[in-house]
Amino acid sequence: MTDHRRRPPRRAQGELEASVLSALREADGPATAGWVQERLGGGLAYTTVITILTRLLAKGAVTRERSGRSFAWLPASDEAGLAAHRMRRVLDAEHDREAVLASFVTGLGPDDERLVRELLGRHPHDDAPAGPLDPAPAGPPARSTHAEPSVPPRARPRPRPGADGED
Repeated sequence: MTDHRRRPPRRAQGELEASVLSALREADGPATAGWVQERLGGGLAYTTVITILTRLLAKGAVTRERSGRSFAWLPASDEAGLAAHRMRRVLDAEHDREAVLASFVTGLGPDDERLVRELLGRHPHDDAPAGPLDPAPAGPPARSTHAEPSVPPRARPRPRPGADGED
């Protein structure tokens, strides 16, 4: 019988990716996988660090450049950019984008809904943090209360967190 008490606790989903991105942002420039491994400590194998960096590369969260026979890695986005990328991938995988967006918006609290409206009201060339957003239609801003959502809800099951296999 295996003694499970000796295993280290399982990390939360995406924890290693976030740690690797954080380490890369602390670097003075491009960083090698060995540097990241040393920076993170905790006994991570070099191959584990390479695997995480490769996954982040596939997600567009990091870039790499040749450094001798190896690569040096740079963050392409911060945690917010990575989360936005994940959200877009989930949305792109759905057939009924309108239903997904409607369900998302109606589930927002009043403060988040206000923030989304402000972001959508920005001109695409303003200093929008997450990239260009379509401007809101002309006219007075729509008034919304949490009890009466501005977008009708759809009867659709919500995906479980992590159901898309993201780390």
